[in-house]
Amino acid sequence: MKRLVLEIDYYDTFNRPNVDLVTTPIERIEPAGIRTADGSCELDTLVLATGFDALTGALLKIDIRGRGGRRLHDKWAAGPRTYLGISTHGFPNLFVVAGPGSPSVISNVVVSIEQHVEWISDHIAHLAKHGLTRSEPAPADEDAWVEHVNEVANATLYPTGNSWYLGANVPGKPRVFMPYIGGVGRYRQICADVATDGYRGFELSGGNP
Repeated sequence: MKRLVLEIDYYDTFNRPNVDLVTTPIERIEPAGIRTADGSCELDTLVLATGFDALTGALLKIDIRGRGGRRLHDKWAAGPRTYLGISTHGFPNLFVVAGPGSPSVISNVVVSIEQHVEWISDHIAHLAKHGLTRSEPAPADEDAWVEHVNEVANATLYPTGNSWYLGANVPGKPRVFMPYIGGVGRYRQICADVATDGYRGFELSGGNP
């Protein structure tokens, strides 16, 4: 239900004699270290790891506007909606790499990024070859993909965890399981089939985007 941290001796570190696990909140930073409700902790170095707003945070920090000036933030107010995790209706020519609705962080992300970049590049080349300038998913296909992503996720325990996969680490963020958990191989085949079928599910047209 949560992402396991198994590499770089993460858990073993807590058993070292020179390591203390402090769980009380930091009240203030002092010249020699930090102070919590339990007292002072002297430090040589303080690294501020403030967490992250996974999958949607980086996009929603940009004021992305689509057709009619609609903000992506408003469209995704109840949770992200994409087709294949690559594109979202109402925002022509906006392509997302390893975004919500794709295997993304559930997979080897480097492999998934490479697949997305190649797929998007091929799609853009297809548009150029056929004199097309606009691409966006059809609403029905986007809805079907979101439903499929949720159906696959709900067959697992992932949605029951209090994890950043659901945005649980960000106050006020909708609790929606965002990655596609159906498997990288299956996902890649779906994307390949969509492309082979003339980019099924995408509304393609000419004119100004």
